[in-house]
Amino acid sequence: MSGDDESGAVPAPERRAGHGGPHDTKHPALRRVVRVRPTRRGLALLVAGLLLVTVGTLLELPDVVGLGAAAVLAVLLSWVLMGAQRLDAGRGALVVTRELTPNPVVRDQTAAVRLVVGARARTGAAYERLARLRLSEQAAHELAGPHGIRARVTAHADRIAVSYALTPSRRGRWALGPLLTTRTDVFGLVRTTQPLGAATRVAVWPRTVALPTRTRVLGDVERAATGARLASTDDSVLREYVSGDDPRRVHWAGSARQGRLMVRADESAGVRPVTVLFDRSLLPAPADPRTGVWPSTRGSRTHAEGELAVELAASVATSFLDAGHPARLVPTGSGPAPVPFAAGARTGRATVLDQAVDLRGHRGTADAERAVLQTVRALRASRSQEEIVVAVLGPQPETALREAAELGVEGTCWALVVAPDDAPGPGPAPAAATVGALRAAGWRVATCRPGTAPDRAWALLAEGAA
Repeated sequence: MSGDDESGAVPAPERRAGHGGPHDTKHPALRRVVRVRPTRRGLALLVAGLLLVTVGTLLELPDVVGLGAAAVLAVLLSWVLMGAQRLDAGRGALVVTRELTPNPVVRDQTAAVRLVVGARARTGAAYERLARLRLSEQAAHELAGPHGIRARVTAHADRIAVSYALTPSRRGRWALGPLLTTRTDVFGLVRTTQPLGAATRVAVWPRTVALPTRTRVLGDVERAATGARLASTDDSVLREYVSGDDPRRVHWAGSARQGRLMVRADESAGVRPVTVLFDRSLLPAPADPRTGVWPSTRGSRTHAEGELAVELAASVATSFLDAGHPARLVPTGSGPAPVPFAAGARTGRATVLDQAVDLRGHRGTADAERAVLQTVRALRASRSQEEIVVAVLGPQPETALREAAELGVEGTCWALVVAPDDAPGPGPAPAAATVGALRAAGWRVATCRPGTAPDRAWALLAEGAA
């Protein structure tokens, strides 16, 4: 890319140029030399020089031999010099800066990227390199999409600015860069392609939907827990200010006494902590890099269905955070240590969504069952009496159900079971068995099909529909 125009930045596969194997890191100088290729002019000069050397040798004409050898040496010298040069070192060193707004990005939403290649020092060598530089941005396919990237390039004497937009199609962490540069020598004899700058890891958050947390059913639960009394000006507690809290709720008298900012939290307004338990078996199993698939006997899950399940769990957690509840997202298999609660509409949301970025499916049925058992036992050990558990689950085996049922006996629990209508094989459907066992233990349960929109799935649970 050079000049003031629009040009396509070509997305590259995950295996980037310059990162292909162990020899790349052991012999960087040799790798740079191998990347050099002759241009048409250089190839013509090389062929002409070889012909002159051959003809001069046969006819015993030393001047012709010398002329041909000079042409060959000119190409070879340019080849070696271009391969030996590093764009990020020396008097003509170049630097790359890349800014992404917003960062992180939300899936299917657009982010603006600005890339600047500039001279580290104002030297003639740096300006000369920039004048002969062409750029190509590398991006994971999940970031670039099927149509690639359309970039606008603006060239100046001391820098090249590139601006383009990204619309990520998949949740996750994806690579953007490193930048690929193509340049020729002063005489236009050889061309080389080198990476410049480091790759940027772009976090793509799941989409979230604002869900109503003060519906009839949820309000009944809150009144039952708080004594069903009316709010008053004295019916409040103080807690330390967290970034993202409403400044209008700052309690100045309490802040003066404590020596730090304190905010009011109405007891009857519902500040019970909320744990959103997410069953990772709702996501497709990850692929084995050697065989392409994991040996799994669990029902197949599509990426679209799994993403909607993640969006549901993330939406529940962020909606409770927006309503003032401390909340956390606990995926199955998160480990024996309890996941800390997040607080504050802004910082808490970022914490929850960062956790959701890396969610992946289990490798198989046994792995999924162990993860559910481990996580439920950890929740039972660390759970407080006033804590609310909202679970987004797939059909569970009997051993996991027994452990999960105890949570309903010990406190307030809701579950949304995501399962298809029909189950193969004789006997009761696994989803029906899961719903029956949880309801018998005191859970409020609703069911929905895979791929149900988060707001519709939440409405089924919040209003107590089966």
